[in-house]
Amino acid sequence: MKSLVTGGCGFIGSHIVDELIQKGHEVLVIDNLSTGSKKNLNESALFYELDFMSIEAEKAILEFGPEIVFHHAAQVSVQKSMDNPLNDANINILGTIKLLEYCSNAGVRKLVYPSSAAIYGNPEQLPISEDHKIAPVSFYGISKYTPEQYIRAFCSNHSLSFTILRYANVYGERQDAKGEGGVVSIFLDRLLNKGIPVIYGDGEQTRDFIYVKDIVSANLFVIDSGDNEVFNVSTGKGVTLNKLLDLMNQGLNNSTFPMYDEFREGDILASYLDNSKLKKMGWSPKFDIENGLSNLIKTIMY
Repeated sequence: MKSLVTGGCGFIGSHIVDELIQKGHEVLVIDNLSTGSKKNLNESALFYELDFMSIEAEKAILEFGPEIVFHHAAQVSVQKSMDNPLNDANINILGTIKLLEYCSNAGVRKLVYPSSAAIYGNPEQLPISEDHKIAPVSFYGISKYTPEQYIRAFCSNHSLSFTILRYANVYGERQDAKGEGGVVSIFLDRLLNKGIPVIYGDGEQTRDFIYVKDIVSANLFVIDSGDNEVFNVSTGKGVTLNKLLDLMNQGLNNSTFPMYDEFREGDILASYLDNSKLKKMGWSPKFDIENGLSNLIKTIMY
């Protein structure tokens, strides 16, 4: 099977590429390397260093003729979305619309789109199910949800199916602590370099931290299932930032205390997702926070 992964040199995208190739797929990667790194690229993948919104990218997609597209090229920083909403919208919203057109022209069978827990905003109940009210508090949340609407409308008028996966907070190997890194990679970078982790707020805010290998398994699971559906991809459990730091300290035999700073605009106090819909389909996460962090730390240290 031929598969396209946009952003396939990035954190999550590169892991998906590795697993696709392991499963025997022929894979095209399109990545402009603005945040991804060529060192993450699987040498068995066909690679074009291009902006996926470019005419050159469209030509590459048409020539390759993928059956499945995993769209992981995106602007993924909440803070950057608040600082520059126009750039955020251009990449995440307009970019997805362009990709939909490319998919239609290339005869793609299915698009797998990674959305985000950020679309829900401050939850009215926990855990958050897929039918929870959509009320993002960041421009990033808006720019991840808007493409969901375009995907539904576009695919209903074209011979293209889709699955939307709403990710919880993803962590794992290859996540860059700089720029758009998640809190796990940022904390780990500080702890390994004898720095002081910074927690914005009191540290009792909760997040649903899901290991990247579980994200990969969900993406491959929906290649032949879950057509035209939306699923949360999560552990279904909330972990406070204070607890997260404690677990990382234990894994590294550290006892580093954090510095607490003011709560940041666009952040949410409590969030964890109900994953029962996807579990009923036959998928389930293999890693809890303890096992995932242990695996990550072992990989980095050894």
